[in-house]
Amino acid sequence: MKTIVYVDGYNLYFSRLKHTPYKWLDLFTLFQQYILRPQNPASELLCVKYYTADIKAKFASHGQAASQAQQQYHRALQSPRTAPVEIIKGYYSESKATPMRYKKPPDKGDKVEAWKLEEKQTDVNLALDIYRDAIRGHAEQLVVCTNDTDIVPALKRVREDASERTIGVVFPHYPTLEQRSPSTDLKNLANWVRHHINDTELAGAQFPDRVPTLKKPVDKPKYW
Repeated sequence: MKTIVYVDGYNLYFSRLKHTPYKWLDLFTLFQQYILRPQNPASELLCVKYYTADIKAKFASHGQAASQAQQQYHRALQSPRTAPVEIIKGYYSESKATPMRYKKPPDKGDKVEAWKLEEKQTDVNLALDIYRDAIRGHAEQLVVCTNDTDIVPALKRVREDASERTIGVVFPHYPTLEQRSPSTDLKNLANWVRHHINDTELAGAQFPDRVPTLKKPVDKPKYW
C-alpha cells in the first residue's frame, strides 16, 4: 500500500521530543520500521513530508545555537544517503500583543504587553498537500502525525472526495504521561490510530552522530 506520511514538526517537537535525548530523529526509519510495518506489513512508505518553520534565534532558549541545531537537523533529514524526506517550510511571525493577564475571573481591563510569536502557513501547507495527494492518487494511504485539529477540514474532504484512501493518525504523545488528550475529531476521521510513540521506537530511529551529505558531513548538535 503506497503511503505518504505528513509530520507536523511543531507538534511533534513540543508534544514528544523537546525534553528527550531523541531529537536527532530519522523520521523515515521511525515511520517505516516502527509504525507502518507493525500496523500493516503491506505498507510501502514513499516519502515523509515534514512541515516546519525556521526558528527565530532571539526567542530560543539556546539562541543562535538552537537555530544552527535546527539547520543541522534539516540537512541530516535531506542527506542523499538517507531515505526521502521533503521539508516544507512556513515562517514565524513576531508582533507586539496586549493579552489579558491570567486571573479568575478574567478582567478585560488588566492587560500586559507581550511578544506574540506565531507559526504561519505550515498547517495550510500540510492540509493542502494531504488533499492534493489524495485527489491526484499519489498514495493509497495518508498518515498524519499531529494532534492539531486545524487539519480536520482537509481530512473531511478527503473522506468525501477520495473515500478509497486509507487515513492513519499518529498522535505524537508519551505513552504514560498525562498531557493533551488525543483529538476525537481526528480519531473519528481515521481508519486507524496510533495513540503514542514509545521511547524505544525513538531510540531505534536515531541518525548516526555524523551524517554524510553532498558537501560536508553534518554532526548531531552537542546539546541534543
